[in-house]
Amino acid sequence: MSRDSKARPIMVQGTMSNAGKSLLVTGLCRVFSKDGYRVAPFKSQNMALNSWITAEGLEMGRAQVVQAEACGIAPSVLMNPILLKPTTDMGSQVIVMGEVLGTMKAEEYFYHKQPLLGRVLSAYETLAADNDIIVIEGAGSPAEINLQDEFVNMGLAKKVRAPVLLAGDIDRGGVFAQLCGTLMLLEEEERDLIKALVINKFRGNPEILRPGLAMLEERSGKPVAGVLPWLSVDIEDEDSLSERFSARKRDAALDVAVIRLPKISNFTDFFALEATGGVGLRYVGDPQSLGNPDLLILPGTKNTIADLKWLRENGLDAAILRLAERGTMIFGICGGYQMLGEQVTDGEGVEIEGGGSMAGLGLLPLRTVFLREKQRKQVSGTVAAFGNCAVAVEGYEIHMGTTYAAGGIEERALLVQRGTVYGTYLHGFFDTAECRAALFTGLCKKKGIPSLSEHIFDLRQYKEEQFTLLENAVRRHLDMPFIYRILQEGV
Repeated sequence: MSRDSKARPIMVQGTMSNAGKSLLVTGLCRVFSKDGYRVAPFKSQNMALNSWITAEGLEMGRAQVVQAEACGIAPSVLMNPILLKPTTDMGSQVIVMGEVLGTMKAEEYFYHKQPLLGRVLSAYETLAADNDIIVIEGAGSPAEINLQDEFVNMGLAKKVRAPVLLAGDIDRGGVFAQLCGTLMLLEEEERDLIKALVINKFRGNPEILRPGLAMLEERSGKPVAGVLPWLSVDIEDEDSLSERFSARKRDAALDVAVIRLPKISNFTDFFALEATGGVGLRYVGDPQSLGNPDLLILPGTKNTIADLKWLRENGLDAAILRLAERGTMIFGICGGYQMLGEQVTDGEGVEIEGGGSMAGLGLLPLRTVFLREKQRKQVSGTVAAFGNCAVAVEGYEIHMGTTYAAGGIEERALLVQRGTVYGTYLHGFFDTAECRAALFTGLCKKKGIPSLSEHIFDLRQYKEEQFTLLENAVRRHLDMPFIYRILQEGV
């Protein structure tokens, strides 16, 4: 493919949410980058509770961070100009170019969308000026009425003249109906933008699909660019559709339980723990399945007070307190950290309409007050933890609340501890090998089992290995010369 002064775009859309768009974009980013092109991902509007903070202190979706890592470049809010973070069943916090615009219900956000179009296109044009290829990710399905707009799916493809790959998930069944039905519901101009179809998540021998693929190409009038198998690659997931919530590692030496809060956010905090050999990490939503874990984690949440109320309503609060009395290690991150304190107050109605206050679990001598200004920053430092070891940690803070210790003094420590209860605002706390080594050494010693030191790994290297596995699969199962031709010809 020839190099141009402005990037050539290609867009991946899906027949539904969780059709594999994010993974396919990540794989294409990796292939193009390794082929020597300057590549950047782009998703105009992302709805997710997993987010990240850039070096400038700006917030963006975690999926585009992973895609940027696959390209070998620094993440930028230009790659995800609009992020929607659901706070309730009816409303979301709207983040534009890394800054909070406000919390809105769907109908209110609808009236803001047209003015935001210019900012979306400006972000795209800035990226396009500095790259050879932009790999764009759609949202949901282009056939969904609420996503047929100016800058999410076909609206954006038309504006930036991006050829489209349409992906369907065969693992859920009905993939031929998904693909053909989506094409039928599009306008002719939109159908013309779709240059090829991709089938995702196939299990088995692809030879048995050949008659079906021939029928699909005949019925749809579109070529099939490849069939990606169900991939055993360990790459961070985007949202709550993640299969990690139901997966469980059997016969693990250490049992780690994470409370599956209704508004759980940034569960990527546990990616490194879950990937560690000998560690079984599971998500728990009721007292009956909690059991007696070696480590209990209260994760981040987009609505601390609502999820704290949920803990009380289903009896998990009492179960957590019983574990604390028995000396179980309990670790709270961000919203989970706030819950471990004595009081959570929302006097300004940041999380709940009209404001309010609720008693926390009382395991840490702290109280949290919500303020409208969100705190966002990257952080690194050293903490004394897990047997008073000094360990290096790094990550980012992203929260609305300010936490105070006794006397009304703001608690600024990276890690707060009382007995076997710990709390931090630091997302990514467990990412450093040094931190995980100290954590597992302490837990293994307490349990009287051999150390897991041979399972400690460098997270950056591990991610690179997974990206390489994904790259190899994309090269093997997709017709990359055809995809390069689609890029070259454009629309």
